[in-house]
Amino acid sequence: MSQTIHRNTIEFEVCGDYALFSDVLTRPSGEKCTYDIPTYEAIKGIVHSIYFKPTILWKVDAVRIMNPIRTERKGMRPLKMNGENDLAYYTYLRNVCYQVRAHFEWNENHPELACDRNENKHHNIAKRMVARGGRRDIFLGTRECQGYVKPCVFGEGEGYYDNSGEMPYSLMYHGITYADEAELPEDKGKMTVRFWKPVIQDGVIQFLPPAECTIKWHIKKMSVKKFGKEQGNFSGLEEFTGGETDELDE
Repeated sequence: MSQTIHRNTIEFEVCGDYALFSDVLTRPSGEKCTYDIPTYEAIKGIVHSIYFKPTILWKVDAVRIMNPIRTERKGMRPLKMNGENDLAYYTYLRNVCYQVRAHFEWNENHPELACDRNENKHHNIAKRMVARGGRRDIFLGTRECQGYVKPCVFGEGEGYYDNSGEMPYSLMYHGITYADEAELPEDKGKMTVRFWKPVIQDGVIQFLPPAECTIKWHIKKMSVKKFGKEQGNFSGLEEFTGGETDELDE
């Protein structure tokens, strides 16, 4: 399946010893079990750790699975509500590596940030943050699964599932649409959970955009957070120091 390559695309490789992309059905029991493949929400979280701004909406386009899908079960001692320890078994993915392609669009839910819509600025900073391994710590689904990011060319190198054909999956958690990110009229002012049925084609998952997920559930009402100098939570170009705003027009 061909895919449009956007001019503000970033491409990177993220690897780690373990990953836990929790199956939502296993969370209430405390016995967490990972999906075989990463969720859209988990990859979006990694992209946000690389570079986040409320001015932009990151869209995850595709993920390429580089290593074989293998799991490992671990005995854990999580805290219970009363402060005591419990015994549980978590199922993790082991020795994971993914190539990721993502691009950004303007967040129309924040018209107050229209003055910050400088595509070159955000794209160049995002590429530099990929080269530095991200602005914040990288986690593969959960905090105990540390990840590491470096630049790559999507599609280069040998992937374990190259030329493996089509591998369809059943219904799977896609992600959450917060009021700040809502694009469709029916999702405005709400928190929405999304589901989909992914297909791996020759080791590549091409994600549905959030607005195209038809299987969804509105959880609750939610207001859009406002940003600006008046609120004291946004400073635009003034936020960056130490050369991060250099070469914005390259």
